[in-house]
Amino acid sequence: MKSFHIIYNPTAGGRRRRRFERAVDALRKTGSSVTVTPTTGPGHARQLAEQAEDGLTAVVAAGGDGTINEVVNGLLARPGGPLPLGVVPLGTANVLAGEVGLPIGSRGAAETLAFGIRKRITLGRVNGRYFVMMAGVGFDARVVAGLAPDLKRRLGKVAYAVEAFCHLFGRKKAPLRVAVDGTDRAAASVVIANGHYYAGRYVLAPQAQLFAPHLDVCLFPDPSRLATWRYTAAVVLGRIGRQPDYRVVPARSIRVIGNEGEPVQADGDIVARLPVEIETVPDALELLVPA
Repeated sequence: MKSFHIIYNPTAGGRRRRRFERAVDALRKTGSSVTVTPTTGPGHARQLAEQAEDGLTAVVAAGGDGTINEVVNGLLARPGGPLPLGVVPLGTANVLAGEVGLPIGSRGAAETLAFGIRKRITLGRVNGRYFVMMAGVGFDARVVAGLAPDLKRRLGKVAYAVEAFCHLFGRKKAPLRVAVDGTDRAAASVVIANGHYYAGRYVLAPQAQLFAPHLDVCLFPDPSRLATWRYTAAVVLGRIGRQPDYRVVPARSIRVIGNEGEPVQADGDIVARLPVEIETVPDALELLVPA
C-alpha cells in the first residue's frame, strides 16, 4: 500500500479548498493510505516535513509555491534523509506545477501521486536556504518585500501587479555586483532561475530546467526607471529575450553584493538579505511527476 503525508495550507479557500478535498478523496480511492495535517502558520510546513516518518511513499505539499518551498527545506533537513516530494497545486501562481506539467485538477493530482514517476531535480540554495524555482534580488525582491500578506490573499496575482506598479515609480537603486562562477558582472536586478517559468507563466530563461545540473542567471543591467518599465513590459509581453542588454548565463555558484540589507526572495518569499551566496544542488530531491 502506498502511503502519503499531505501537508496542507488551509489558507486556500473557496474552490481551491473543495478541489483539495476532492483530490484527497480520489487518492484514497486508489487504495493509498493518506494522512492530512493542516499548517498553522509560517514555518509549520517545514517542521512537519522535517518530522515526517520513514517509509512514506511521499510527503505532499498542498498549497502554493511558498508551501512547497517550506516542505522542501524540511525534507532536506530530515535526519533520515529526504523523502520523495508530491504536490497538490493550490497556490496563486503554481510555477512548479506549470514547469513539470503537474495537473491542477483533483483527479489528475491524485493520479500523479498514486501512479506518477519519480524524477530527481536540481535545487538552488541561498545562504543555506533551498529554493525550487527561482531566487531574485532587485526589483522583484522589493515587490515581494512590500506586498502585504492580506492583500495577497484577497487579490492573488493582482496584488503583485499593484505592488510592482508602485515600485516602477521608485527611486533609482544602487547597482548590484553579481559574481557568476567567479566572473563579475553588474546588474540592476538579477533573477536566478531553476526553470523557465517565472511568476506564473512568464518566461525569463527559455533553456532552464529543473533537471539540469546548473542554474540560469538572468541579468537586467540598466538601473534607470525607463529601463525598469521596459524590462517589465517585455516580460509581460513575452519579449524579454529580444532586449539587447538582457543576458542569461548558466552558473553553478553566484554571489550577489549590493546595499547591505537589500531583500532576497526565493519562491516568492523573502528569505535573506544581501550579501548572499547562491549555489546549485544537483539531484537534490525526488519529485513525483505524471507518468
